[in-house]
Amino acid sequence: MKKIKKAVITAADFGIDFLPATKAMPKEMLPIVDKPVIQFVVEEAIASGIEEILIISGKNKSSIGNHFDRNVFLEKLLMEKNESEKLAVLAESDVPNIYHIRQAYPNGLGDAILHAESFVGDEPFVILLGDDIMPNGKPLTKTLMDLYDKHQTPIIAMMKTGIEELAHSGVVEVVGVRGENLFGIRHVFEKIGSSVATNDLGIIGRYVMTPDIFPKLHALSADAKPHLQLTDAIEALNREQEVLAYEYQGERHDAGDKYGLLIANIELGLKHKETAQPLAEYLKELSKQLKRE
Repeated sequence: MKKIKKAVITAADFGIDFLPATKAMPKEMLPIVDKPVIQFVVEEAIASGIEEILIISGKNKSSIGNHFDRNVFLEKLLMEKNESEKLAVLAESDVPNIYHIRQAYPNGLGDAILHAESFVGDEPFVILLGDDIMPNGKPLTKTLMDLYDKHQTPIIAMMKTGIEELAHSGVVEVVGVRGENLFGIRHVFEKIGSSVATNDLGIIGRYVMTPDIFPKLHALSADAKPHLQLTDAIEALNREQEVLAYEYQGERHDAGDKYGLLIANIELGLKHKETAQPLAEYLKELSKQLKRE
């Protein structure tokens, strides 16, 4: 039984919903309080026991690689100023065994994952979307890894998103119970309308996959229009071997959405030691003002 040691993080989207901010800045580098979105994702992978990380980025996203590299000049400056706390914060983004590859054009999540084939080799691996944050006690990635150790089959994470959100995410139609919050899959679909959906279980940005997914992606790639979708490959894989779906019930922030990013800043800002108290006081006063209006 092979242990999961590798993670693939996707960050190739142009982020056009955040223009003009993302004209020159990757959306994954937008801050939540004082930390870029993608750092939350990388930290989840590391906290789950992942040993090697591949980030699949796109054009004009070199700042992601720079962020996770050491900045010896800044370190020297902080040392000279005896800024030990800031040095410790800086060290949190110095991540070893993190690699980068560029997807020339955002041709869908399936195409991005194909770029990781040689990195993955013959090992099971996890996929994390670079703008989906799960600030839970036990990392969702670790939960999926533990479930894989037990069941030895691919697993995708899902949660109740609300019917109206299904136009923006993959959708799972489950069948049968395989364990606590764990289900078999009848079908997975990509971004369907609410009138078609039979439930509100949307796919969220965490997966455990095996190398068996790559032949399915290759088979679909020639006819993929306009994008190669990972959900289509999972649907094909599920016809040959059981793929499971885990229903996540923890906290999640979709930082790939304007409103989601704002909410993440508020909720995580209320937990940050420097901003929690003043932000709470401001929100209380704002609430009073809005009630008066």
